[in-house]
Amino acid sequence: MKRGKGWYALFVFPLVAVFLVVNIIPFIIGIGYTFIEWDGLTPGAQKYVGLDNFIRIFSDAQFGRDIGHTLTYTGMALVGINVVGLAFALIVTSRWLYGRNAARAMLFMPYLIGGLILGFIWKYIYNNALPDIANSLGLTGLTGSMLTTPSSAMLAMVITDIWKSAGYVMIVYITGLQAIPDEVMEAARVDGVGFWSNLFQVKLPLLMPAITICLFMTLSASFKIYDLNLALTGGGPSKSTQMLAMNIYNEIFARSNFGYGQAKAFLFFIFIAVFTLAQVSVTRKREVVM
Repeated sequence: MKRGKGWYALFVFPLVAVFLVVNIIPFIIGIGYTFIEWDGLTPGAQKYVGLDNFIRIFSDAQFGRDIGHTLTYTGMALVGINVVGLAFALIVTSRWLYGRNAARAMLFMPYLIGGLILGFIWKYIYNNALPDIANSLGLTGLTGSMLTTPSSAMLAMVITDIWKSAGYVMIVYITGLQAIPDEVMEAARVDGVGFWSNLFQVKLPLLMPAITICLFMTLSASFKIYDLNLALTGGGPSKSTQMLAMNIYNEIFARSNFGYGQAKAFLFFIFIAVFTLAQVSVTRKREVVM
């Protein structure tokens, strides 16, 4: 038995070591940087400032606005991705659909495209393809780009993220739907339960474990969105779509405020942790034990 545990430790050790080196140790070092003022480049130029970096954040108006942008984007993406992903899952698991495996592959495929590439593709669609189509159809009111006004630019980002991520959460929902016992579904059919009653009273309660996972993944990914934000809008117009991740990146690498940027990053970590843990706590209480 001891030998077995030793073999487990031998195989687990490389993964734990990589996790410590890549995640835990840099995170601890980063916390130390939050108490200094430094440009991130000049050796020996670090200046200890205590909690000044954290105090400074509360007077940073742009950081406050970017929190609002991030919360708005996350709320829209959270609902959109999960609703569309669940709809996809219901469609590709239905008995009347032929070519279900091909449909699953096609719906999942956008997730495999990198965020930067995806952003540039959809930037061309919003700036060129859609206006050209609207112009050819005589829809003069729709010939402008969605990326030129703050409200439509945010919506354009959400639509792009839904197109990319809905297929991924669809896979999780498919697994949840397939885990529902056949006896339960057969009993619902025998009782003459309609589609909507079956969905809201039978399937959704039994899908809560999958919903917990999908909400957690979508929530954390939406809060940390950067590549799509960079490629599609660059935070514009006039920083109206700049998210927290881009704010932190610009603070550290564009303005060379390493310590202040690290303080923002640490608060960002706390911000994400609070929201995701609260979400998991709430949704797990609604899970049904079969």
